[in-house]
Amino acid sequence: MREQADQLRRELVGETVTYVVNRNLNYTNHCLQHCSFCAFRRDPGASGAYWHSFETLQARAEEARALGATELCIQGGLNPEARLDGSALHYYQALLEALSEAAPGLHLHAFSPQELLFIAEQDQIPLQTVIDGLRASGLGSIPGTAAEVLSESVRARLCPEKLSARQWCAVVLQVHRSGLPSTATLMAGHLESTADRAAHLLTLVALQQAAWQHHHSGFSEFVLLPFIGAQAPAALRQRVGRDQPDQGSMLALTAQARLLLGAWFPNHQPSWVKLTLAGATEALRWGCNDLGGTLMEESITSAAGALGGTAQTPEALRRAAASLQRPVRERTTLYTAVPACA
Repeated sequence: MREQADQLRRELVGETVTYVVNRNLNYTNHCLQHCSFCAFRRDPGASGAYWHSFETLQARAEEARALGATELCIQGGLNPEARLDGSALHYYQALLEALSEAAPGLHLHAFSPQELLFIAEQDQIPLQTVIDGLRASGLGSIPGTAAEVLSESVRARLCPEKLSARQWCAVVLQVHRSGLPSTATLMAGHLESTADRAAHLLTLVALQQAAWQHHHSGFSEFVLLPFIGAQAPAALRQRVGRDQPDQGSMLALTAQARLLLGAWFPNHQPSWVKLTLAGATEALRWGCNDLGGTLMEESITSAAGALGGTAQTPEALRRAAASLQRPVRERTTLYTAVPACA
């Protein structure tokens, strides 16, 4: 199976390994939801709770630009206090505009389907109004997180307060129809079955087919997110019985995903934060062609107890690809060549 997945990768995208120079901005961990796997969320005022000011985020964006970043990845908790002039949408628009002012030209990859729906619900406005407003303020694409596993029965145990699988798909369809690309993810290695994984991947194919049928960009990549249990809430941690990913199982799933998603998803990315850089490098032999981003900082997965660290340098990512005798190049968020590297 590894050889088949690697051959399909070779046929679809060739030998070159890509990566993006980016910075994560997890702007707050205040969150009203209580997902069973999340070690990131905090109640306001609790130990470790934070909500960064625009000035702090602008300084980090400026630093990222100076370090050569082409992307800011912006995600956070669902904070009902995040409002400007009484409007959640106005707050998130102002956030994007502040970052664009501080780091002009950087691609803003921001706000999961859950966050988009949260903004619409907070302001009691149509989702399309949210999408249009954020696009007008500089939103360039969205991360396909909050998908977890697209199974209602699993979600009822894993994240019952989160948007449903049907809602996640509906938001993604609307995002794609609006001309915004997104990524696609699967969080695996917890309560899901093999059938749940297969159904999730086939759902992603159907969404991609719908996007391409209407000449929309759709999903730019697929990212497998292995479950990290080291600091997860005790109930789920005990049910799973594993603190770190089973690397052999996750590599097999990496290959299965490449084969099942086929030509609909040319780009596959492992998570070095979750697998470590050595594990992610090995995943390049199991169907992946991309090493993801430098991140510069990472708060969500590291809070769960991941061992991969919170940052990589471009040099480290390039060395990882070179260790497999594969060519490597920097890319943009949407997999085009960075002008200086073209």
